[in-house]
Amino acid sequence: MPAPEIPTPRPTPAQPGLSTADAAHRLAAEGPNLLPGSAPKSTLAIVRDVVTEPMFLMLLAAGGIYLALGDRGEALFLLGFVFVVIGITLAQERKTQRALESLRDLSAPRTLVIRDGQEQRIAGRDVVRGDLLVLHEGDRIAADALLIDGQLEVDESLLTGEAVPVAKLPAAQGAAPDTQQTPSPTPGGDGTPSLFASTVVTRGVGVAQVCATAAHTAVGRIGADLAATVEPPSALQQGSRRLVRTLGTAALVLALAQVLLGWWWNGRPLLDSLLSGIALAMAILPEEIPVILTVFLALGAWRIAHQKVLTRRVTAVEALGAITVLAVDKTGTLTLNRMAVAEIATADQRFRPADGASEMPEHFHLLAEFAMLATPGDPFDPMEKAIQHFGHQWLEGTEHVHDGREPEFEYALSGEILAMTRVFASDEPDLHLLATKGAPEAVADLCHLDAARLGAIRRQVEAMAERGLRVLGVARGRWRGPPPAPDQSPPWPQSQHDFDFDFLGLVALADPPRPEVPAALAECRRAGVRVIMMTGDHPATARAIAQQVGLSERPQVLTGPELEALDDAALAERLRHVDLCARLKPQHKLRLVQLLRASGEVVAMTGDGVNDAPALKAADVGIAMGERGTDVAREAAALVLLDDSFARIVAAIRQGRRIDGNVRKAMRFTFAVHVPIIALVLGPTLLKWPTLLMPVHIVLLQLLIDPTCAVVLEAEPEDSNTMERPPRPVSDSPFAMGPLVYSVLQGLGVAALLLGGQSWLAGQGWGSAQSRTVVFGTLVLCVMLLILANRDLSRPALLGITRPNPWLWRIAAAMALLLAAVLGIPGLRALMGLALPGAQGVAVAACLLALCLVWLELVRRAGRSLVRTRLPGPGGR
Repeated sequence: MPAPEIPTPRPTPAQPGLSTADAAHRLAAEGPNLLPGSAPKSTLAIVRDVVTEPMFLMLLAAGGIYLALGDRGEALFLLGFVFVVIGITLAQERKTQRALESLRDLSAPRTLVIRDGQEQRIAGRDVVRGDLLVLHEGDRIAADALLIDGQLEVDESLLTGEAVPVAKLPAAQGAAPDTQQTPSPTPGGDGTPSLFASTVVTRGVGVAQVCATAAHTAVGRIGADLAATVEPPSALQQGSRRLVRTLGTAALVLALAQVLLGWWWNGRPLLDSLLSGIALAMAILPEEIPVILTVFLALGAWRIAHQKVLTRRVTAVEALGAITVLAVDKTGTLTLNRMAVAEIATADQRFRPADGASEMPEHFHLLAEFAMLATPGDPFDPMEKAIQHFGHQWLEGTEHVHDGREPEFEYALSGEILAMTRVFASDEPDLHLLATKGAPEAVADLCHLDAARLGAIRRQVEAMAERGLRVLGVARGRWRGPPPAPDQSPPWPQSQHDFDFDFLGLVALADPPRPEVPAALAECRRAGVRVIMMTGDHPATARAIAQQVGLSERPQVLTGPELEALDDAALAERLRHVDLCARLKPQHKLRLVQLLRASGEVVAMTGDGVNDAPALKAADVGIAMGERGTDVAREAAALVLLDDSFARIVAAIRQGRRIDGNVRKAMRFTFAVHVPIIALVLGPTLLKWPTLLMPVHIVLLQLLIDPTCAVVLEAEPEDSNTMERPPRPVSDSPFAMGPLVYSVLQGLGVAALLLGGQSWLAGQGWGSAQSRTVVFGTLVLCVMLLILANRDLSRPALLGITRPNPWLWRIAAAMALLLAAVLGIPGLRALMGLALPGAQGVAVAACLLALCLVWLELVRRAGRSLVRTRLPGPGGR
């Protein structure tokens, strides 16, 4: 006679578990049950990273020389930049680490174990190999283990991507290995005894013996893939370092030439020549570049945090503006990972809540009632939660809701019968009501239906499955048993097959898409970002969800087995025509991301599970879910969505494009403004004129240039068509030749006009102090012109005043106050070698400024193609 399908209410294994001494010995020998993760950076490490940037090293060197020569105030001003940026970077790093620490709720769950024959609850980090875990609904499994007693259903979606829990049955007696070298079967199978760390028990009670902890678990083995995956380098870092090497060499050569020319060619004193050489090196050296890259990206991460997106690696902000492919997981990313009843059906009718009916027809009341009776009143399983929610929603206030009614007995799901039956008492002592649900074929088999009815049910189920629905069959029955002996339960039949059931119908459930996803996907399409689904789920489910959210109109699905059969070239060609990838394993996702990047795409990868972690790290921008995601996924990702909303991804891309555009505006301004400074230092030496700009003038200009870069241009609003144009090409660097030529043309024209003005003033007999005042004052005002000229390349510079920016007028006021202070305070005026300009000087400066404005407008009209992306837009990017 077969064993009865009766679950053990409380497993009581014969083994007493490990002794406390043995557990302590193993913990000391094998280490804590913790996954290896990246430790927070120390303050010294952050400071070291900042000051070892090549541009900062040059800044420190220049400041040191100034300090050695006695210009202490100017030296401190230069060196102060280093400390300001270090402070900003430290603040952002600490903020990021604090936010991450608040997310680490999965790192060490509390776990119930049996030790010394007694149950005790310990920290998950203290679980060791050989421990006996006592598992209940809702428990997160602390280590890889084998079930040795009881029956469970486990949500393994964090490893497999499958939203549907899988059934676990006990291993044969003594089968639990006591070694960490024994490999576990692949996650995701029904009817196996294997349990995996970080998965969640959704139903049942059981005892499992730990066979692997920490890095030896399935989660830990994925960690090895993370360690072997090289993080993508930063394009801006690469470009800035190449530029730094070029500018550093140029600054050294030209500064040396300036010293020799000033001393030998012009006969200046050696110390004055040295100071002039350092001034030229500072003029060539745009120290704003590290300020732009560090401050813009750090403040960009802060702005993105306002969209509830945590930036773990600030360099990822720059890649957001260039994303061309967004690879998304289905479960928990496109969907809510919360099951809901999508449809119920009888033999000839069906009811869909989404159709907008105000009430459910009476015809379906019995089906919904017995689906609820076959489900625990307060379940943990997501499908059972959905059934109870559906029943209360549509049957509330009717006689079909039986809250608080407890069964006399339950037949659990088993490997032989994929259905569960709950037995309830009735008004008659020997009559019992039966409520059954489970796999449709199993429930139909219990009802002993004829072939025609079985075929009809099968066709109904297949049609629902094609729409990505998870289908359950529901039946009811009656059983008359002999009266029980006093104080005893009735002699229940050994198997559910001993009852007679009536098939009531089907309940179809779905993991509904997130409500914000369709609009977010539509915005991605308008922005030229291709979205590809990468999921471990069934192809039919992937196709159905894709159709619901509008991800793709192409029905083709690439599956894991098909992917394995293709070489890289064939897979790349297939991927051009497929937007849905299903039945993927972790290595499949990693290969797809690497292949997309090798094809020239800038890839963002979203995910929440351990299985997503290698691909998250390999992507240009890995985006992990903060609420549901695992620690492993968050460690691998560059961005973390704090509320798991898919719309936050689009908001982050929008902010990334805005930041990218503002970085380019600041770079154009920086290179343009340095050209006339260089010309006004080097030109007089070559032409044997008196010195125009001394080091103090350059430092004073930096008081305007640096805040302009770090504050004004960083605060520029996004362009009106930010999300209406394709992503910028990967090759479209702010350090590319086109933008540099455009900036140099702007600066050369201004430099030529200022040098021409100096020549005309000298020819008119003006003294060096008066002419220097006119040229320097015009140069200061040209800084403002260059700001306006580079804010928006789509319209004349003066019209850019109408674009809102709270800092623009503040910097304009600062320029006016600075000029007024320098010219109005006699001591400052004498220190800087200036004189009062007079009305004639003001008129000359105004003429020079007007000519500069005309030149900048000519360059704008002729040179927009040098800096535009694939499609031009406001700001010219």
